[in-house]
Amino acid sequence: MGVQLADLFPGRPITFRLLSGRRIAIDAYNALHQFLAIIRQPDGQPLRDSQGRVTSVYSGLFYRTSRMMEAGIQPIYVFDGPPPKFKRRVIEQRIQVRTRAKRNWEEALRKGDIKEARKHAQSALRLTPEIVGNCRELLSRMGLPRVDSPTEGEAQGAVMARKGEAWAASSQDFDSLLFGSPRLVRNVTITGRRKLPNKDVYIDIEPMLIEMEEILSELGIDEKRLIMLGLLVGTDYNQGGVPGIGPKRGLQMVREHDDIDELMDEVDWEFDVDYHELYDFFSNPRSTEDYELCFETPDQSAVKELLCEEFDFSPKRVERSLSRISSAPSGKQTDLLDWG
Repeated sequence: MGVQLADLFPGRPITFRLLSGRRIAIDAYNALHQFLAIIRQPDGQPLRDSQGRVTSVYSGLFYRTSRMMEAGIQPIYVFDGPPPKFKRRVIEQRIQVRTRAKRNWEEALRKGDIKEARKHAQSALRLTPEIVGNCRELLSRMGLPRVDSPTEGEAQGAVMARKGEAWAASSQDFDSLLFGSPRLVRNVTITGRRKLPNKDVYIDIEPMLIEMEEILSELGIDEKRLIMLGLLVGTDYNQGGVPGIGPKRGLQMVREHDDIDELMDEVDWEFDVDYHELYDFFSNPRSTEDYELCFETPDQSAVKELLCEEFDFSPKRVERSLSRISSAPSGKQTDLLDWG
């Protein structure tokens, strides 16, 4: 879910061409959940192989990642480690939502209500350890690095971007900015034409770039106040934020306070997590240096063995994607002057 700051961080549209040569640290679980949610059949059923195993995630991961590689982008998938203890309630709530959604989805399928079934299907399934393990194996066979965070993947990706090991962090959420990433690229794994939920309307999704220095200048705050603003409007760890405080009012409040305690004296903080602990969590993100960022030539036969022989993917379609990757640009770094 992430920080509720979309109205203040509109970003600007960019193209894959302008990301060519860039290393992008992608929040892996965020991307995999997106694939599981949006790659579905008309009745909401996920793609499955001949044994009934869910393959939507593998399809999204392979074809969307291939498209990035074809454009010369160097994706680095960063996987979550154990969640912080104060995320326990959020996880429990998500399990409850998933259980209800699955029950409603199955009931709609029994009634033959395809529209209702599709509405509930997006929240009904979960990533299993087996699915995640297969995704990691697929990335390995594609020659891409995987990084394991000691906690949240967005924290690790933000630190890597701050250190210059990645040009930007990528997630659908805004937490990466609170963790200090100088740049956030949204929509990088879900570009293309997409149907709006519960509507017969399609829109074109394009990558969006949000630059930390630019937004801080526009909002008239610093990184410390950005974190304070995030705590007010709500994060994954205090969902919903402080009652009665939206982005605009929160922005005005943090402009008037330099100290987190002075700010919180004016609000009713009724969350289980201590705001000092949460503020420190964002201010000093936990990360690891135990990884190597090696980009290798995809093992085409190994990729086809996993996707086509194990999960019934179309050999011709997989081969076409692998062929385009092999003829992709070398990834020459795009000069910042080209951004215009």
